[in-house]
Amino acid sequence: MHIETVDQSQYPQLLTIWEASVRATHDFLAEADLLELKPLILEQYFAAVDLRAAKGSDGELLGFCGVSDGNIEMLFIAPEARGQGVGARLTAYAIEHQGATKVDVNEQNAQAVGFYQHLGFAVVSRSPVDGQGKPYPLLHMELPGR
Repeated sequence: MHIETVDQSQYPQLLTIWEASVRATHDFLAEADLLELKPLILEQYFAAVDLRAAKGSDGELLGFCGVSDGNIEMLFIAPEARGQGVGARLTAYAIEHQGATKVDVNEQNAQAVGFYQHLGFAVVSRSPVDGQGKPYPLLHMELPGR
C-alpha cells in the first residue's frame, strides 16, 4: 500500500468510496441527508481539502483522507479494505506530513470514535449539530500536546 496525492480526475472514484463507506458506517444518517451531501462532496468538499489516497499494489483505491488547517476533514475507507490498516496509515500520514492534530467525529459513529481514541486522539468538546446544522452531534477530538 502507498499513499499519493489525489487529482480531480479521481474524484468520481473517491465519491464511490465515500458513499459505500458512509452506508457501511453511518447508519444513523438519513437517506435524504446522504443524497444532499453527495453533490457537495464532489463539487465543493474535495477541492477544499488536501487530499491523499491509499492505493493497493494493484493501483486500486483503498481509501482517502482530506486535511485542512490541521483538521482531518474526511477519512473514508472502501468497505472491503476496512480493518486492514488503511485508515491508520492515512491518519499517520495526515499527522506526519499534513500537520493534522484535530478531527471532528459523528458521536453516533462509535467505531470512528474508538478508532481515533486508539490512535491517541481525545475528546475536547462536543457540538449538538453537524457542520450542516443537522441533528448529528460532533465530538471534537485532538491529539494531546500538539
